[in-house]
Amino acid sequence: MIETNVSKHHQTFPQVIQSYYQLTKPRIIPLLLITTAGSMWIAGEGKVDPLLLLVTLTGGTLAAASAQTINCIYDRDIDYDMERTRHRPLPSGKIQPRDALIFAIALGVISFSLLAVFANLLAAMLAMSGIVFYILVYTHWLKRSSTQNIVVGGAAGAIPALVGWAAVTGTLSWVAWLLFAIVFVWTPPHFWALALMIRDDYAKVGIPMLPVVAGNEATVRQIWFYSLVLVPTTLLLVYPLHATGIVYAAIALALGGLFIFKAWRLLHNPGDRTLAKDLFLYSISYMMLLCLSMVIDSLTLTHRVISFVASQLHLVG
Repeated sequence: MIETNVSKHHQTFPQVIQSYYQLTKPRIIPLLLITTAGSMWIAGEGKVDPLLLLVTLTGGTLAAASAQTINCIYDRDIDYDMERTRHRPLPSGKIQPRDALIFAIALGVISFSLLAVFANLLAAMLAMSGIVFYILVYTHWLKRSSTQNIVVGGAAGAIPALVGWAAVTGTLSWVAWLLFAIVFVWTPPHFWALALMIRDDYAKVGIPMLPVVAGNEATVRQIWFYSLVLVPTTLLLVYPLHATGIVYAAIALALGGLFIFKAWRLLHNPGDRTLAKDLFLYSISYMMLLCLSMVIDSLTLTHRVISFVASQLHLVG
């Protein structure tokens, strides 16, 4: 790591709070939480204790914030070199690295304590493993050395699904690992679409993202491949695992069809950053709606409505 030539900033208390808040990259966290919630609802078969949900989501938030803060510490040199990230708290000098590290450790300790006490030790250990994997495997090892950084590193973003399942059941089943796989397979097309948009920034600081090293055409082919794998993977929850039903199946098919269509358009226009942005933004909505469909499908009310409709159709038949 190299130190950036930044000076200390004198801030008011609200500005200090805002700076620490920005250090956690808060826009990334909601997506991690919704995968946690979707997993919890399937694990609980539509019935999740509100306190357990609150504790698990809070613990997950703190764990993610801790990981993102350490990532900011490690990447403060390249953040300083990119105009897009130069004004973040560390490269701008609003927060010092030592203070950020103390903050990150505190977040991690509180996260582990909450999950261990109010959920279970497995959920707490999984949350900590997500921090370690994100920092050591993705940030330290792969991000600056391999075009497959986001593929392998994407496992860190899939761990919240395991945390949610473990919090409810205290174990990990095949369904939990399939939820992990869904997020894992979704990550490359999601992140590479972003990388296509900001390829020049990565090239400037020497980060070997796939579009920088292999070019746009190779990247969109990989996006297309992962998109084709993603949709049938989501349907494995319906069959053979029978973890979800017809409501989830219908929504997953509709969302997946649109995902593949957008990836297909990008495949035929690899240099179109507007299409890359469209896919990137849709991929966020896709994962949120997919997880929401898991919640809806698991609800007792949904099962009653489906049973009622089925009985009426039987009578008509």
